[in-house]
Amino acid sequence: MKTMTSLAELKRAQVAYPIHPLLQKRWSPRAFAARPVEAEKLLSILEAARWSASSNNAHPWNFIVGTRDSQETFTKLVNTLKEGNAAWAAQAPVLILTVAKMTTKDGQPHGHALHDVGLAVQNLTIQAAALDLYVRQMAGFYPEKARELFHIPADYAPVTVLAIGYLGDPDLLDETSRTRELTPRVRRPLREFVFEGEWGRSAELVNGASR
Repeated sequence: MKTMTSLAELKRAQVAYPIHPLLQKRWSPRAFAARPVEAEKLLSILEAARWSASSNNAHPWNFIVGTRDSQETFTKLVNTLKEGNAAWAAQAPVLILTVAKMTTKDGQPHGHALHDVGLAVQNLTIQAAALDLYVRQMAGFYPEKARELFHIPADYAPVTVLAIGYLGDPDLLDETSRTRELTPRVRRPLREFVFEGEWGRSAELVNGASR
């Protein structure tokens, strides 16, 4: 078993240019400790989401929160997960379903709702990192099952499920998940996605970027 310190170091982002240490620290584990997340810390990360940037100040994010103390909600959230996620995510102390309001106040389509939900979740995730918590964001769930279980209105869209908690022991995972947990993180180099002039032409600014 790797110590939590050595695992965190293994997963620390190896950056080409300086970034904030919390951004380097952030990663998405599958193994979570049984230790509960303190209510004040959970409130802190939700408060960080509340203060995210938002198009027209509409803040279209909504969260359904399940903890071990709210077993009915927690069980429903586990039941929305696809099989590849359910086994390990059911061990996390907190699960959150993120939901976007897809219409504006006047009933028109909200073209930036998903973008804004993503911003709110990123705020939540970085605040979690500041509190030594970790967040795994999952697309692997059944949105329509979530809609049915939680009676979500038609103009709202389930977006992701988040698992939140303290780092756990990778040895408790299945072999495939454990291998992924113990593999260093990689990212595409800047030159592959920062363009200028026309699509696909790497910006001169990043042409020398090695990572």
